[in-house]
Order: sequence, then C-alpha cells, then structure tokens
Amino acid sequence: MAGIQVKKLHTLTGHRDCVYTLEPSADSSVFFSGAGDGMVVKWDMNSPEEGEQIAQLPNSIYALHHVLAKDILIVGHNYEGIHLIDWRNKKEKVSLKLNASAIFDIQSHDNNCFIASGDGSVMIIDLELLTVRKQLPYSEKSARTIAINSVHGEMAVGYSDNFIRVFRLEDFTLKYEWQGHTNTVFTLSYSPDFKFLLSGSRDARLKSWSVEESYGLTKEVVAHLYAINHVIFSPDGKHFVTCSLDKSIKVWQAADLTLLKVIDKARHAGHGTSVNKLLWSSFNNQLVSASDDRTISIWDVIF
Repeated sequence: MAGIQVKKLHTLTGHRDCVYTLEPSADSSVFFSGAGDGMVVKWDMNSPEEGEQIAQLPNSIYALHHVLAKDILIVGHNYEGIHLIDWRNKKEKVSLKLNASAIFDIQSHDNNCFIASGDGSVMIIDLELLTVRKQLPYSEKSARTIAINSVHGEMAVGYSDNFIRVFRLEDFTLKYEWQGHTNTVFTLSYSPDFKFLLSGSRDARLKSWSVEESYGLTKEVVAHLYAINHVIFSPDGKHFVTCSLDKSIKVWQAADLTLLKVIDKARHAGHGTSVNKLLWSSFNNQLVSASDDRTISIWDVIF
C-alpha cells in the first residue's frame, strides 16, 4: 500500500449539517453538494474555498443528479418530491410532488429519471412531460441506490430488504433479483466496461457480480468495519474507492479488489465521522469526499 501517495488539498466548509451527497457537472472542475441543512452548493476546484449556494430547501437533501443533456440539476427534497434547478441562474424550473417518503438516489437514462424512494418503490419520471410514467413497487423497504448499465440496457437497484433487483430499461420489467447482502444495500456501481457490478452494504461487505454471468458472485471482501456508504470508480476505471460509517476512505485495485490505501483521520487528517459520499473527478484526478462532520475534503491521489 506504500505505492500510492495521498494528500489533502482542501477542506471545504459552509454546510451547517451533515453533507450527504455529491454530484459532478459537465465541467470536470465543478461539482455540487447537498446536505441536511437543505442547501445545494456549487463548488469549483479551481477556487475551491468559494462555494456558491444555488438552492435552499426546508428539508434534508440525500440525492442530487445532473442531467447532462438538459444541463439541469435534480434535487431530491425529502418528503416533498423533486425540484429541477437551472443551476447556472440559480432558479427553480419546476417541482414535482411525489410522495411523503425520503428520496435516496436519483439517476437518469434517455428521457427517463429514476427515483429511489423510502417507501420501497422506484418511480420513473418522464423528463419532458414531468409526469410519473411508472412505479416499480417490488419491496416494502427502502430503495436506496440505483446504477444504470447502458450497454446491457439494465438498471440495478439496491434495497433495505438486502436484495438487489435488476430491471430492463426498455420496459422496466424485472430481470433478476437476489439477496445480495445480510443487511441494507447502500451502494451499487457498474465498472466502466459494464461487465461487473459492485455492491456495498450495511454489513460492511463489498461484493463483485458478473453481469455477463447473470450476476453471479465473483468476489467478496470484508471491506470496512461498519456500513459501506458509497463506491465509485476512478476516471480511468483501474481503481475504485469506498467510504464508510467507520470514518475511512479506501482505495482499491479494480481488477482483483486488492486494497491499496486507507485514508483516515490518524494518517491523513481525514474525516472525524461517517464518510457518506465520494466523487472521483477527471480534474487533476482529484478525489472528493463528504461527511457527517459537515465538511467536504478534496484529495490528491497519486499512483
């Protein structure tokens, strides 16, 4: 693990509550954060200390999603639905009331937006008509995370009933389902070549599933001491990172799930509480992390 150098470049402050989510924009240096204080903030890694508030909502924000084709930011406003924000002009375009449940993840593909809800459903929103096209009610426990496989035309969803379910994007029918973990599935991420799906759970296990072998298990690692909150691949696809309730960030080799580096408070002045979300930008290959400690950290990771 000595081959990787990690240096904290910046600590970003301004949020007044836990920072739950990060989302990239079309510009590799610009990203957004959402937090328990209801604020959506834009940050530019060229001048990272100067965050700009672009929206203020009354409730916690667990999910943000930037729709590249429309250059709009979708904000999951807990217990109120979604807000579509023209982030460049800091104006709300429209809001859509959905249900009274928390929104844990938002993804999109073509003209559809997918909402993972605390009531166990995945809602499919038509982004042109701004109407609910369909609701996928396959669990009574929360839908927590969504990953899109555009190559195979699939959408994977992780749930609090410990299951992973895969739906066809063409008609939203269920294709596969299996109990992936012994506790809530918090995070899913397809490899850049879309051949594997990584899953992380409250059970602290990291698992790799083969897409081309009907999602058969290829490897399992006890990756953290406590819940894995997020997993995301590096821009070149050779590595990925995980973050956890155990306050650490870990860097892994994608080819064989080998642990390469642990980033924590003791060794790297890391976060003091749960690390909730990660973003690995192509801007100078910098890694961004968000935490319950109300801060965002920017890291330089050199291989």
